[in-house]
Order: sequence, then C-alpha cells, then structure tokens
Amino acid sequence: RTASPLLFPLQKWALLALSSCSSLCCLCCLLGLLVAIGLTLGTQGRALLGPCSTGSSTLAPVNRECPFDPTRVYVSAPGLGTA
Repeated sequence: RTASPLLFPLQKWALLALSSCSSLCCLCCLLGLLVAIGLTLGTQGRALLGPCSTGSSTLAPVNRECPFDPTRVYVSAPGLGTA
C-alpha cells in the first residue's frame, strides 16, 4: 500500500513548523548566552560572585547565598583521564 498523497504535504508543513520552532529556540538560547558572556566580561566576573555575602569574594564558601565554591576546580569524569 502507498501512503495518501495528502500525507506528504502535511509532513512537509509539520517538518517546517518543528524546524522553525527549533531554530527560534536555538536563537533564544544563543541570545541568552551572549548576554551572560557580555555581563560577565563587562563586570570582570564580579556578577558571578554577587550573591556571595562574604567580604572576600575569592574565598567565598558555599552557602545559601553563594551558589558555588569559586575556589574549587570542577572536573567531569571523562576529564579525569581514567579509561
């Protein structure tokens, strides 16, 4: 059996709609990334440590106000060199 000729145009429109939504989502993510990089470079990284409430931002511990430990080096499992 062959598919209905009406199905092919519907598939093309569905593919066009999905790819358009995907492209729009990608552009929004890219815009957000560019804004984040711009803010980080513009404030020389101080915006990242803004929520940290300690006096010295270089030695800020992990707490409720500071979302991460800036003194810790985060390494993923593939970066450990184990096979």
